Amino acid sequence: MLNKIKSLMAPAATQTTAGALAEKFGLELRGNPKTLVRGVAPIADAKPGQLAFYSTEQNSAAFKILPIDVLKNTRASVILVQPEHAADAPSGATLLITDSPRGNIVKILGEIYREPPRRGINRHAIIERGVFFRNRASVYVGQFATIERGAVIEPDVKIYPNAYIGKNVTIGRGTIVQTGAHIENATIGADCVINAGAVIGKDGFGYTRQNGHNVFIPHVGRVVIGNRVSVGANTCIDRGAMTDTQIGDGTKIDNLCQIAHGVIIGAECFLASGVGLAGGVVVGDRALLAGQVGVANGVHIGNDAEVGAHSGVFRNIADGARYMGYPAGPGTEFMRHYAWLRKNTKN
Repeated sequence: MLNKIKSLMAPAATQTTAGALAEKFGLELRGNPKTLVRGVAPIADAKPGQLAFYSTEQNSAAFKILPIDVLKNTRASVILVQPEHAADAPSGATLLITDSPRGNIVKILGEIYREPPRRGINRHAIIERGVFFRNRASVYVGQFATIERGAVIEPDVKIYPNAYIGKNVTIGRGTIVQTGAHIENATIGADCVINAGAVIGKDGFGYTRQNGHNVFIPHVGRVVIGNRVSVGANTCIDRGAMTDTQIGDGTKIDNLCQIAHGVIIGAECFLASGVGLAGGVVVGDRALLAGQVGVANGVHIGNDAEVGAHSGVFRNIADGARYMGYPAGPGTEFMRHYAWLRKNTKN
């Protein structure tokens, strides 16, 4: 009974065949093209009817290479594998050959577990007069979602229940706004995902002290988010005070991050959970900020830079540099300091 309940709760997969996947994604097929694929699983846990992958790609230190015996003993019906490991696959398995199993498994997951199309505007949604839909028939708006006057909604947008879209907000083609997200004073690009509870475009923490009192600085800027950006659950991105807060194409922001007013983040960056960027911070393209990194006002972080978890950044970081620690410094320097402390503080 428990297994039946678990199967009902599992993500629904679209059944396909090895041949269909090979044709769609340009993969070399070895075996029966009619082999059914009813789902995807890790190679050590896969069962007949499922697809798995084995790879020795080392795109990141976070990727662990499994022993070859895992491939030899898998029960998967279809295996995505590199050419050099095809001979190690179990006899009878259908193989999809590629130089990049990791890259192709992402495409296959998107194909097999794609969400069914959602269209239509729920009768309990609140849509003011003056909302402009480019193609109303292609849009989904869930119950109790609110869209205010002057908003522009491009085709294929999905706005889930209880989300709020403020006046003069633009939501780009194919973007998904999850439950409870709050967006105002913002332009969102195409194919973005705004996860549940994210708040975009509210005023930043901008104050000045006048005659002994904290006085709020009115914010008149916006948030401009590029294409293919993901904003995590309960993340806040503040509007600029006088300039726009900007997020570049392809950047991925994890849950519970804080992006302050006037921050500029480049393209294809990763910001892990708990990152906090103070006002005026500039982050270059392809930068990686690990969990709970804090960056002080006006600091510039270069292209391809990486900052280790829990670091506090108070000075600029050059292109390609690796920093960590509090205050953050070059990674090798931090490790030398840490080793010295370990050696000289032993009892």
